[in-house]
Amino acid sequence: MSRTARICLVVLAVSIGTLQADVGNAQTAGNGCALEAVAGTGRQVLRCEEGLTVTAEGGARFNLIDRNNDGRVDGVALRNKAVLVDVDGSRIGTGFQVVTPQAVAAVRGTQWAVDVKGGVTAVLVVRGRVAVRRSAGGSNVFLGPGEGVDVSSGSEPLVVRRWPAPRAAALLARLGQ
Repeated sequence: MSRTARICLVVLAVSIGTLQADVGNAQTAGNGCALEAVAGTGRQVLRCEEGLTVTAEGGARFNLIDRNNDGRVDGVALRNKAVLVDVDGSRIGTGFQVVTPQAVAAVRGTQWAVDVKGGVTAVLVVRGRVAVRRSAGGSNVFLGPGEGVDVSSGSEPLVVRRWPAPRAAALLARLGQ
């Protein structure tokens, strides 16, 4: 396992409880989740029994969140790089959020990518719908499949755009898609 993967495991351990048995490349994390390093890529995949999969780009800095303290992961605090979140809405009833310094992206069941770099959060929806707002508050914008929004810390209105195929493909490729 790479040094980066070990560091992320420590961050995850602090966030969601004590890591348990090492099974090959997989780690069992608290809250019914298993973390697996994707060989040769630097990516990690967290799979939770309640219908949640989070794929983190190599070197991504994030913590898992349990907003309502029920022992289940219901959010990610992402500080840099990208994650791909796949939420089975029929199994996660409280919604799921990705919180960044610039934005909050929330859903009940969908697949979307969030990328943080250079003071901007980019959100792209693969399937389903996602509500996005600035972390500082304000109105939501709603994204559908193929749509994205770039959120900076400013106050200008958020503009939903259909992402050009090369931009969407480049982000998703970083996440193994």
